[in-house]
Amino acid sequence: MKYIIFIFNIVLLFVVCNSCTTPEYESFGSVYGVVSDSETGETIDVVSVVLSPGGKTYITGTDGCFEFKDIDPQQYTVTVQKLGYQTNRKIVTVFAGEYIPANILLTKN
Repeated sequence: MKYIIFIFNIVLLFVVCNSCTTPEYESFGSVYGVVSDSETGETIDVVSVVLSPGGKTYITGTDGCFEFKDIDPQQYTVTVQKLGYQTNRKIVTVFAGEYIPANILLTKN
């Protein structure tokens, strides 16, 4: 009988200890988007995308997509540049645990 009470107490202690853990919260967010031509709507490849503040830079691939992962929640300016196109900017606000879209159009010079 003492053995059963001992086992019961161990199981109870395990349950109580596990219920006291604090939940984990996302503390970072992400910005993603696609760079497209304003006239044709086609994606533009090899575009420089700069995130400020922070100065992170991303060069799009053939699909025109970019993503900045695990960044602090705050307001950012996404600046997009490519030779032959006018520079364009977009202001976004990043929230913890969220993916914020920032699709940007470029216009040819």
